Order: sequence, then structure tokens, then C-alpha cells
Amino acid sequence: MKGTKVIRLKEEVQLNNPVFLVGLPGVGHVGKLVAEHLIEELDAEKIIEIYSHHFPPQVLVDENSEISLVNNEMYICSTEKSDILVLVGDHQSSTGEGHYELCDLYLDIAEELGVRRIYTLGGYPTGQLTYSEEVLGAVNNPQLIEELKKVGVVFKEKEPGGGIVGASGLLLGLSKFRNIDAACLMGLTSGYLVDPKSAQSLLKVICGIFEIKIDEGALEKRAKEMEKIVARLKEVEQQQQGIPEAKIRDDDLRYIG
Repeated sequence: MKGTKVIRLKEEVQLNNPVFLVGLPGVGHVGKLVAEHLIEELDAEKIIEIYSHHFPPQVLVDENSEISLVNNEMYICSTEKSDILVLVGDHQSSTGEGHYELCDLYLDIAEELGVRRIYTLGGYPTGQLTYSEEVLGAVNNPQLIEELKKVGVVFKEKEPGGGIVGASGLLLGLSKFRNIDAACLMGLTSGYLVDPKSAQSLLKVICGIFEIKIDEGALEKRAKEMEKIVARLKEVEQQQQGIPEAKIRDDDLRYIG
């Protein structure tokens, strides 16, 4: 296969006040976890599969030893307030050129379906093995800021300092040329591990935006498992620095609940 192939599983799609939600793999897989959780909990319908030579040359193997070519997919989730077009996938582009090509494709589809608002989801790396409920925001239209502050999004001057790399940032920039309002919502995460705890914080913001309630059970279970791993990593780190284990357990892991 050369180029990018779009497979439409449903030709005619009618959406109510559609919003585009992007949760591709990234730092801590925070956005991907949230998007996939929404798809599962809201009984989403898959409408599009996207295959591209810009994805890594790879197939995935399932429990039956059957392969599938890596791809991105679009789903429709329905809520009373809006229909949500959700983009999830196995990978982002492996090239800079591919990022621009694929983001333009995503926006073409979003425009075709009548989308006038985009939320890209991701993680903001702190480099620290500690947890924060903070969700950081960036927008392509400052009029969105007060609206998002009301659902708990935090805005800090010139943050993220290094900019936003990949589809989460590029979609904000490119959508501005199409007069589509967009915001990037980032859960704070260490950047070292898949982070379902940060995904929970981001999910709460998404639930506030769409005025919905979502069962967090699956994310909560994964978060508790990850907390054990983080606790052990912190323990090893502190031991290497010569701090007694008892002191670590009493003082440094109190944030884990």
C-alpha cells in the first residue's frame, strides 16, 4: 500500500452539534486512555478506518495469533449535548510530513461532518513520579479560556514551555486556518509510564464539558495497579539516594490512596 487509505464503514453520517475529540498515543498514553474509555462506555459506533504509509511498518498480533495492520479509527459517541467524533489509533505518524498530511485528512473529515469545535487530549510530562489532578490547557482562540476554566482546566503563561508536539498541537494550529475553535487538554503525568491516574483527571474535565457521567471503574482499576508500580519505583529511587526504606514508606508515598 502506498499513500493513505480511508475506509468508510458507514457512508451517510448525520451528527447533532458535532465535536471532534482526538486521543492518539502520546505522553503517558493519557489522551488515548480517555478516548478509548469513552468509546467503550458510550457504546460508540466505528465509522472510519485509516491506514497510512506514514504509520510505522508494523502489524499487531492478537490472542489468536492473527495480525492486523496498524491504523487509526474514528467513532461516533452520542450524548444529549453533542455527538462526539472520536479519533483513536495505534500510532501517530512516524514522519513530520506525515503529521501534516494526516492532520489535514482528519480535519477534512471533521469539516465534512460539520465539526466546529475540537478537543485534543494528551499528557504533559513533569518528570516527577508524583500525581497531580491538574489539567493544563492551550487554545487556538482565547475566547475558549474562560469556558474551559469553569470545568477545571488550568492555563499557565507560556506553558507548555516546549510547545505541543504531534497531532495534539498541530491540529490546533491547522484548524485555526479553517476557523474551527480548538483546545488541547493535557493531564499532568511523569512521562515515564502509561498513566491511567492522569487519564482519570482528564476524563473528569471531559465529563464536565459534555455534561455526562461516565463509570471510571476500568480506569480506576488500572490506576491502582500503576500506583503499586510507581510506589516501587520511588522506593528504589530513594534507596539509591541513601534514604532509609522506613522513611520512604512513611513520608514519600502518602499521596497514594
